[in-house]
Amino acid sequence: MHQVPPSPTGAVALPANCQDDARWMRRALELADLAQHAHDEIPVGAVLLDAAGKVIGEGGNRNRCDHDPTAHAEIVALRQGGVQLRNHRLVGCTLYVTLEPCAMCAMAMVHARLARVVYAAADPKTGAAGSVFDLLADARHNHRVQVTGGVLADEAGRRLTNYFRSKRGRPPLE
Repeated sequence: MHQVPPSPTGAVALPANCQDDARWMRRALELADLAQHAHDEIPVGAVLLDAAGKVIGEGGNRNRCDHDPTAHAEIVALRQGGVQLRNHRLVGCTLYVTLEPCAMCAMAMVHARLARVVYAAADPKTGAAGSVFDLLADARHNHRVQVTGGVLADEAGRRLTNYFRSKRGRPPLE
């Protein structure tokens, strides 16, 4: 797994070739905000690009509003991508997501033959892209997904922290 190194100020320093990663992660953050404010969902957003860089799927968490435990932002975007490509294989595609994928989402990416996933905040409790499990790079699988973590991690982490603080009646962190 490739982690983007923090800058001396604690902000994520993005190399020139990662500028597109930051651009698409900002869109995923917008989708996370939409999920939170429109549906009171945990603020996670995802954007799926095809091999040519065209958006073919996007979404935010929809677990609560759809009464569906599988409606994670990643799954929403992957389903849209499959419909757009008229194929369950998403070969050459890249997924941007604001939180490290869980085991369910990671295995969906493996089964879809996704080329790459870029995530913002690591998930130290259920992360399956290197934090707790490393399902995307497991040599026992017939496909492995390239992983880049830490892109705009502070922004994504702050949203998640403040969402859960608000649920506990605590003020947001700045």
